[in-house]
Amino acid sequence: MEKLAATASQGHKTAQAMVADGLREGILSGVLGGGRPLRQIEIAEEFGVSSVPVREALRQLEGEGLVVFYPRRGAVVSELSRDEVLEICEMREALELLALRKAFPNITDGDLRRAGEVLDWADAQTDEELLARWGQVNWEFHSALYRPANRPQLLGVIRNLHNKFDRYLRIHFSTMDYRGKGQQEHREILERCKQRDEEGAIKALHQHILTVKAMLLDYLDGEAEEDAP
Repeated sequence: MEKLAATASQGHKTAQAMVADGLREGILSGVLGGGRPLRQIEIAEEFGVSSVPVREALRQLEGEGLVVFYPRRGAVVSELSRDEVLEICEMREALELLALRKAFPNITDGDLRRAGEVLDWADAQTDEELLARWGQVNWEFHSALYRPANRPQLLGVIRNLHNKFDRYLRIHFSTMDYRGKGQQEHREILERCKQRDEEGAIKALHQHILTVKAMLLDYLDGEAEEDAP
């Protein structure tokens, strides 16, 4: 917790944002594991703030699906959930295919170039460097292709799904040797867009989401079997 607080305190931000950023990174990185109690007094001491911004930060993280509040137990890091993976992926299938289809007529060479630059940057990073930003990089690529849809409400919902999925994506990246395959699938989507092959791009995106879902469900099922008595 002390290291998370030190890192989050860098830069100018509100007390609530500092605490939320530090705890979020701890949860996404696995330093704060599922089921861990998040005691407000302890957090306030580590971050050097009062209890008010800590309480607000925990409520913010609850809204992001990273924290759960229980009667008499208080705030706890949410557990990884098979049902959540299924629900998020089902929503991604519906909404991201819609976003790409709406965006397709408006995608410019500049949009395609930006998406390609994101992938090139990711390829140039080490595994450790990329892992810390995998969710952000993944969003930057996808949003470069969805933004031309000019559907801000739709894009906002999809962004929220990606934020909630970041925790799973890091597992996906770090435990399943997915970096190469993920980048290959991203480049296939991009190539179809460059060729102005709308149906091919939609199909490639759909397969990409299905692949992520299948790999994560297999991982979570394996974890459940190991934990079974």
